[in-house]
Amino acid sequence: MRRAVVGTLVAVLAMAGCENEILLPLDEPAAPENVEAYYYAGVVYVTWELGAGWDEDSFRVYSKRVTDQDWFLIAEVSSCAGGVCGYEDRNIVAGRTYEYYVAAVDPDSGVETASDYSVEVEVPQPEAPPVPTGTAVVALDNATYVRWSSNARSASDFSFYRVYLDEGDGDEYLLGETDSEGFLDLLAANGTTYRYFVTAVDVQGHESAGSTVASGTPRPDYTGEWIYDFTDVPESSGFRFQPDEGTNPVVSGSSASRHFRLEVDDAGWWLVPGPQTEVYPEGFETTALRCGPASDASCTDVDRAPISGYVTRDVGLTPQASYVMRVRGDDGLAHYGVIRVVLLGFDQSDRALMIFDWAYQLQADNLALVTR
Repeated sequence: MRRAVVGTLVAVLAMAGCENEILLPLDEPAAPENVEAYYYAGVVYVTWELGAGWDEDSFRVYSKRVTDQDWFLIAEVSSCAGGVCGYEDRNIVAGRTYEYYVAAVDPDSGVETASDYSVEVEVPQPEAPPVPTGTAVVALDNATYVRWSSNARSASDFSFYRVYLDEGDGDEYLLGETDSEGFLDLLAANGTTYRYFVTAVDVQGHESAGSTVASGTPRPDYTGEWIYDFTDVPESSGFRFQPDEGTNPVVSGSSASRHFRLEVDDAGWWLVPGPQTEVYPEGFETTALRCGPASDASCTDVDRAPISGYVTRDVGLTPQASYVMRVRGDDGLAHYGVIRVVLLGFDQSDRALMIFDWAYQLQADNLALVTR
């Protein structure tokens, strides 16, 4: 809300020494233009632009509560960037309404020229969104994927999330912001444990308390691979089974050598076979990619590929399910491979991705999905 500012401060200089005293008006500095103010995250931001004819003048910021009669000088500003000036007023109280105006000040004479109007800002009561729940970390190869539930979206004014790295002893580091319930940390290194928590922020910048802390340790393996949706990141949407970890299995989604690529649409998430790939049309519900000697009795995996029934059409994907493929290997012969979908989600840029584990049989035509 704008209100007219009453009066511009004018000074005169008395010139003596002549028979008649002469009063000469001093030059007034150019008035600030386009004064604006808004509230965000416990701060009122006051901005204005340099007036035409500005001559290195400084500025004074005045404020009062709308219930007050008198104005108070709250700041002096002497530097601006790109023709725009600003001040952050942190000395405010929730539930009050404040009024601001700005005056240009001549540095030599002290003459002030006020803005043509004042602006009014209402400071709300800070009510943050609910604390995000269900925070978990999926450890990948030289990366981690942080995910959480969408309960904070129940707030009508929910805006986005902030993801923090908890370094212990009260040290916290803001990694980034996202409006998705997932964040891919590509700075995580293998062999180091990382701890994360998440907060929710509303449209007025009010931030919730942190979620419970979740941790993960990236490690090199055939686990924790990820590819993107072909539409979102085509150059990282394809996959080719490799005989060893030394060769990157992620390829372009349009590569003729791909064994499959990921596509996402309104109908779901799809495994799209490559030119020389057949897919078993049904996913197998599993608890792990492989159940080794240390696994518990309830562990379920797919240790042998089906003999027949493969198709070349797209197959829908489901988390915690394993999918078997018959592919053309580097030797030109048929090999069997399996992937287990760990997660279908989105990164901090809202790009769809799939995280999965995989195994590949090095012997041609061997139905066992690991080398025996």
